[in-house]
Formats: sequence, C-alpha cells, structure tokens
Amino acid sequence: MTDRFRLTLAQLNATVGDLAGNAALAREAWEEGRKAGAQMVALPEMFITGYNTQDLVMKPAFHQAAIAEIEKLAVDCADGPALAIGGPALEGTGLYNAYYILKGGEITARVLKHHLPNETVFDEVRIYDVGPVGGPYVVDGVRIGSPICEDSWYEDVSETLAETGAELLLVPNGSPYYCGKLETRQSLMVSRVVETGLPLVYLNLVGAQDDQVFDGGTFVLNPGGELMVQMPLMEEAIVHVDFVRTEEGWRAEPGELAHIPDGYEQDYHAMVLSLRDYLRKTGFRKVLLGLSGGIDSAIVATVAVDALGPENVRCVMLPSEYTSEASLDDAKAVAENLGCRYDFVPISEGRAAITNTLAPLFEGLEPDLTEENIQSRLRGLLLMAMSNKFGEMLLTTGNKSEVAVGYATIYGDMAGGYNPIKDMYKTRVFDVCRWRNANHRAWMKGPGGEVIPQNVIQKPPSAELREDQKDSDSLPDYPVLDGILKILVDQDGSVSDCVAAGYDRADAKKVEHLLYISEYKRFQSAPGTRLSKRAFWLDRRYPIVNRWRDGS
Repeated sequence: MTDRFRLTLAQLNATVGDLAGNAALAREAWEEGRKAGAQMVALPEMFITGYNTQDLVMKPAFHQAAIAEIEKLAVDCADGPALAIGGPALEGTGLYNAYYILKGGEITARVLKHHLPNETVFDEVRIYDVGPVGGPYVVDGVRIGSPICEDSWYEDVSETLAETGAELLLVPNGSPYYCGKLETRQSLMVSRVVETGLPLVYLNLVGAQDDQVFDGGTFVLNPGGELMVQMPLMEEAIVHVDFVRTEEGWRAEPGELAHIPDGYEQDYHAMVLSLRDYLRKTGFRKVLLGLSGGIDSAIVATVAVDALGPENVRCVMLPSEYTSEASLDDAKAVAENLGCRYDFVPISEGRAAITNTLAPLFEGLEPDLTEENIQSRLRGLLLMAMSNKFGEMLLTTGNKSEVAVGYATIYGDMAGGYNPIKDMYKTRVFDVCRWRNANHRAWMKGPGGEVIPQNVIQKPPSAELREDQKDSDSLPDYPVLDGILKILVDQDGSVSDCVAAGYDRADAKKVEHLLYISEYKRFQSAPGTRLSKRAFWLDRRYPIVNRWRDGS
C-alpha cells in the first residue's frame, strides 16, 4: 500500500476540433508528469475535443475520431503514470461526456457524466445521454472518484463516490468564466469536502472558445475546506500535487497559492485572452479597427495591443466634417501611446459620391438618420476593404450598453469579426480604462503607463454623425441606462422592478422598447468576450420578432 501519491495537474488550452494538437498537449503533460515521478497526470473535461464543442461532437465521424485519438494516447502513454483525459464516449446507442483513465496501454476506467447542464451557454441535455452514478476507479492502489464538472455541483454524485470507497475526488471541468466565478466554485467545492470528508481537486480548462473564456483557476482542498494549492487564472500551468496517507485518510501537502486578481483585472485579462485565442484558433495574426477618439475604440485598441503586440494592430481614423479636432488628436494619441500603426482615411469624398448618387431619389426630403447611417456604413465598407486586402480581422467596438439598445449601425460600425467589449457596460468601460492606465502585467504585450489619454475618458460620449451630437441626445445618461439594463437583462426584471429601484418609468419603458427592437441587430452581430452570466448570445435567447411589452 502506497503512502504517497503524486498527481500532475495540467491546466492547458485545448482547441476545439484539433484532436491531434490536443493529444500532443496531453502527451507533453504526461511526459512532464513521468519525469516528475507522478502516479497520475490529469487533464480537464472534454480535453481531447476542446470545449465547448456544441453540436460538433454529435457528428459521428468527429466523436469516433476523438475516441480513436484517446485509444492511441493509451498506447503512446503505456510506460509511465496513468493519464486521465476528458472526451466523448459511446455506450450502446448513447453518446456521453466521459472521463477516461489510461494506464499500461489500455483504457482502464471510464466515468460518464450524470448531471448535464442545460442553462446559460450549455445545451448538454440535447447533446449527451445521462450517465449512471458509478463508483471510484483505482490508480496505484488509490481509489479516486471523478464527478465531471456539473456532477460536483450536486451532493449525490460525490456522496455516492465517498460511500463506495473513494479516497479523494478529482473533478475535471470545462467551467467558463464570469466575474466572481472562482468564488462560486470554491464555495461549492468546500461543501463537497465537508460533506464527504475527502480532499478534492478542482481541475479546470484554460483558454477561449468563441465567446467563452475558460479561466483555469484550478485548486486543491483538504477536508474542512483548507486551500492547499491555487493555480493561476487565465494562464496555462502544470503543477505536481503530493498527497500523503494519514490516519484520517489522504491529505494534500501545501503547494503554491497563485495570486487572485480583482474583478477589473480578471475581466481585462479575459478580453485579452479571448481575443488572442480567437485570432490564433481561427488563423488570423493581425487586426484592424476604426479608432474614433472615443473611449470604446480606445479600450479595444489597447486590448488588441496587449493580446497581439502593437506590430499586429492597425488603427484607422476615418473622419468626416463632424469629427472634432479633439477626436482627431485623441485618436492619434492613443495609437502613438500604444505604438501601433495609425492610418488616416477621410470619408468626405466617398460620402459626397454616395450623396450625389442618391440625390435624385432623396430630393425634397429632409436629412435624417439615413445620412448619419451612410457615414457609418461607408466607414464599415472601407474598413472591410482594408481587412480583405491586408488579411487583418476587423474588430468592432460597441459596448454592452450600445449593443443592448441598438445604438450602432448594422452593416456599419457593427461590421467585423470580434468584439472584446460586447459584454461590458459603458460605465464599466470607463472603470477598466482607468484600471489599465494604472496597471501593467507581464501577460500584456503593450506598453505600460497612461496609454488612454484622460481627455478620452472625461469627454462626453458622441457618435459624431451630426453637429454637436451627444449620446445623451438619444439615450438616458449611461449610469441610468446601465442601471436599467442590469435589471432588464442581467436580472430578467420588469419595468416595475426598475421603478422600484428608483428609475423613471418613461426611461425604463424606452429602454425596454429599444432592447426588444434591437434583437435583429444582435442576431447579426460579431461574437465577443463573455464576462457575465447574461451575455448576448447563448445566455439570452429571445425571438427577433416579438410584440410583447411589459405592461407593469
């Protein structure tokens, strides 16, 4: 009977669909564990396929190829520690989310996920079959139970494993980020160790897929809830954890406790990681964006430089006669502070040509929103032309407040491939800009210091599509707008809830109306970093055509 057990935890970044690449990462982690004398090397949930696969995993050719890759891994990793890895499994006619234990050239155990999440970004009920609640598996004489992700959020699976002889719990996860998620996970896992009296390893995926960010943050708890190991957020890491057998059972020895940053840093790092991974995993190397001199394009440019480096970011100012001198100066200052390329492309000549072309049709009609949208769409046309010509992905720059109420022009400033601030309200954009000016981290590829000028942060927001235009001409002031949106969107509240919170009923009704009539725009908008539990895409699925309005 062994009295020590070394477990290697591989918090790594898998790519959806890259079966061979993910398997190669698993082999490298296994080799590190073998060299360190580990008895077992563990990878997160569905690592072989990448996560979240959505419907891709239901394709027979895909899940069969994934299973074959796991079988090959078993052979390749025969001489050394056990390897635990998540992937799809077939049992009869069922398809399962599974966790495989590979040892001695074979698949020695397979755990099937029991609780299937069917909320927020997850549709596992329509993808997978429900697995039975089983008992522990054995690695070098140690009985290990592995509740898979959601299985650990409920008491029954962990308690059954404890009752059937498990000596420690290893929980593989593909748990996506939202601000404050780590605290939620740790609170739930403390409940599991208190209930079972067993040490617990919470092993999470890291990296981004589409809108979702998997933030890592792997941790190890001893019975009673004492934190013994904390791995970093948003970064790949491999850590060796030693367990010792005591009279009270297995206990983890103390290890490194990574620093957990505040919410602003977590959100900012999530945006940087998601953009970096989106580019890398889709094959792009460079980006461009319209730099208006406003705060939204400034923070997106900064995120892009921190994600990709200044040499891979092109900022383009596309002024019209309504663009202020302050905006021209501010945009140039942002680009110079960040060290990225800055192009100056006036739209006056193109706008005049379009105006002349439409003049016979528009004769006798007063200028209105149509002319404003022409400016925005012309900018979108020019930016997309540059994107095509230079092979650079166009970033969009609309914050969550604007995305919510449709304060953006479809086929204009909404054109592009990715939007890092899509799930960040305008008021928080201001706060994050101030945070970035005051902080610099090793994972940022951009320069430190005050990269976003104070004038950009302090001046009243404006689309500058007509003379003396301010966002407040069309919308409630952003603190009011964001407060109402947090009730209507994040809390799924009502107009009455807004009024009870102190907001004007007319403002709440206006915002509700704008929210519903803008659904078609969001349906066609670029994906963007998910920072909350109510991001616009999979978290909130509303019909485009909808005549219901809250009568409260």
